[in-house]
Amino acid sequence: MTPSQKFLKKLGLKGQDTIEATTQENIDTRDNSRRSFFKKSALGGIALGSAFMFSPVEELVAQTTQKINRASSPSDLKITDMRYCVTTVLGRTAIIRIDTNQGVYGLGEVRDGADERYALMLKSRILGMNPCNVEQIFKFIKQFGGPSRQAGGVCAVEMALWDIVGKVYNIPAWQLLGGRYRDKVRLYADTPEAGSPEEQKKLMDYRINDQGYTWLKMDLGINELKGVPGALVNDKFWENDQGDLQAWGDLDDPTSYANTMHPFTQIQITDKGLDALAQLVENVRNMLGYDIPLSSDHYGHFDLNNGIRLGKRLEQYRLAWLEDVIPWQFTDQWKTLSDALETPVLTGEDIYLLKNFKPLIDIHAVDIIHPDLATSGGLLETKRIGDYAEEHGVAMAMHQAGTPISFMAGVHCAAATQNFLALEHHSIDLPWWESLVKTTDGRNLITKGFANLPLSAPGLGIELNDEVVKQHLHPSDKSYFDPTPQWNDKRSHDRTFS
Repeated sequence: MTPSQKFLKKLGLKGQDTIEATTQENIDTRDNSRRSFFKKSALGGIALGSAFMFSPVEELVAQTTQKINRASSPSDLKITDMRYCVTTVLGRTAIIRIDTNQGVYGLGEVRDGADERYALMLKSRILGMNPCNVEQIFKFIKQFGGPSRQAGGVCAVEMALWDIVGKVYNIPAWQLLGGRYRDKVRLYADTPEAGSPEEQKKLMDYRINDQGYTWLKMDLGINELKGVPGALVNDKFWENDQGDLQAWGDLDDPTSYANTMHPFTQIQITDKGLDALAQLVENVRNMLGYDIPLSSDHYGHFDLNNGIRLGKRLEQYRLAWLEDVIPWQFTDQWKTLSDALETPVLTGEDIYLLKNFKPLIDIHAVDIIHPDLATSGGLLETKRIGDYAEEHGVAMAMHQAGTPISFMAGVHCAAATQNFLALEHHSIDLPWWESLVKTTDGRNLITKGFANLPLSAPGLGIELNDEVVKQHLHPSDKSYFDPTPQWNDKRSHDRTFS
């Protein structure tokens, strides 16, 4: 079968509509089939140029799908493929594309730092399924997710499914979650670091006055105490060859600082160290004032007692929250921390599924939950997490550190969740980040510190800007949505019961 015949067969053209061999005997048949194809194309909303009949099949595919009516036949949809590319965003972040038998596709993202194979191994489990059955598919694959990056594949698939559903029903993803509470979504941004207080003041003025951000976050870790004698106890034991406490280094060494949970390092902060960290916050507050919320993060690996001491030392600066002071798993310790401090405490970017947020929410061990949609379970599960927290008087901010794909998934979820505070934007100073995608309704992705919600654009409301994405592929994998037939076969039974 020729490529043209395969293409026409995929479009559902059979019998008289199939282009036969170009013999004299079949010329009339071929002409009739072309006329029939044009007629069907027009009825289907396909825009054809005058050069169409002379184009090779690749151009034919491009022309006939660029303006295809996205409101197709949902009940007949089937997943036919999953492909991917790997970008350099946040070091290494993969984008997946789920294709269907009707030419409609959906985009998802495997969380920053996660392996695209977390998603690809799910391909054999969803091929042939109707992508509109999002909850059914999610329940089918969620057993393959886990904390932090382990959930990257499941969440990427879930994002892509909602993108498809929105396109075929011709409505935005937020509408599928129950409607919107807001037309624009507040973002929070990191405070820029500089070599001097004067230079930092200029950078912060630019962040607030020019870029328009109304909520900032600063890193406040014990690494800031490097070179300050007498600021820490037992830190030298954990330092790498450069004298750093490298939280994301030596990840293959189970005894490294990076892999040792906070209560088990026995690093302590002295009063001198607490004063130095407090001075850093005071410097920022003096530049920023108190009109804008200021959050804090990335403290380092030390135990609950030192976390309480640091929190008390910083209370006068009225921080919006203290983030991930201790690992999220220690629910009782979070309750102790929350009860000891006036400053709100927050965690959640590495928590997978509502059931794992519930213990923290039920006993009010945190004041704010902080799911990352690329880990927490995708759009619908994160919406459920926010709603459950709201019922218990707990607010929700959202972590996000990826491409515009997970960013827009977060925007849709945030718009549909009432107790939402702010969504993180981690790539503000990356000049090409926004141009990785094109909005399908012509809106700007971000305006003055707020993400613009697509009010009518279907699905996530974005498409990839192929040329820009290709310029920022990871050097370890320069492929761009190549076929992935090696992931087609399912080789195990997945049922978890007997």
